[in-house]
Amino acid sequence: MEYRFVIITGMSGAGKSVAAKALEDVGFFCIDNMPTSLILKLLELKEDFFSHNKNIACVVDIRNGEDFSRLLDIIRPLHSSGSGKIVFLDSQDKVLLDRYKETRRKHPVMLKKDISLENAVRYERQVLAPLYDRADYIIDTSLLSTSQLKDRILSYLISDKKQTMTIDVVSFGFKFGVPSDVDLLFDVRCLKNPFYVKELRPLTGNDEAVREFVFSRESAKRLFERQASLIDFSLPLYIREGKSHLTIGYGCTGGKHRSVAFAAAMYSHIKEQGYAVSVHHRDITRGKS
Repeated sequence: MEYRFVIITGMSGAGKSVAAKALEDVGFFCIDNMPTSLILKLLELKEDFFSHNKNIACVVDIRNGEDFSRLLDIIRPLHSSGSGKIVFLDSQDKVLLDRYKETRRKHPVMLKKDISLENAVRYERQVLAPLYDRADYIIDTSLLSTSQLKDRILSYLISDKKQTMTIDVVSFGFKFGVPSDVDLLFDVRCLKNPFYVKELRPLTGNDEAVREFVFSRESAKRLFERQASLIDFSLPLYIREGKSHLTIGYGCTGGKHRSVAFAAAMYSHIKEQGYAVSVHHRDITRGKS
């Protein structure tokens, strides 16, 4: 199940910003340091967000104050419906102290109280105890890397791991340059070019006649099958390593025929596997008036 409203809370320095960024990358509307009173107003408008497929995540911690009873009252109805969850990020005190000493940042409590860093961490833990007790998920980040923390929180809140990464398939023409953001690049200039067939020249890889011309050859079919096999094998590995976006590029000479046909076919293949994918043909209109 995907939870529609998530409270991210926990100890300062435990990784709340990383967690929020991970949820933002999969489509959550994330707000940091949200006052409790504004959370109530936000929830009054939640149907507007949900109607646009927006889930909401709010980072709430010691910066918001010291009384979380009202926040717990707000989240209670969402808990009952199963659409709201609280995630508490924790870490060992020594790890938190080391992180603050490394970054040389001031602990939020120290901005309000004239106390040592050690006492600030101890005080924060006491104040956040009600949220800790009510949390649905408690994640100890003491020994977690950034990618491991991201994977952990997504595994709790996103039911379909395939939806944790967005994929863009782009076609282009080499003579216009390779897109700078391509992660995986396939060159299909090795295939017979429809450009040299008079009736196909004004068409593109989106037209059935061009697609039939390209894929009518056994070499093109086998090439696509091997590329699809590589993609099917690679995508779960990228997800496991915490990659949130992948761009797959298909290039031919002009970016109108072979690359478009292959990009469209790969888009359909990836979509059938259940991934969030889009397709873009960068140079398909080049040269048209």
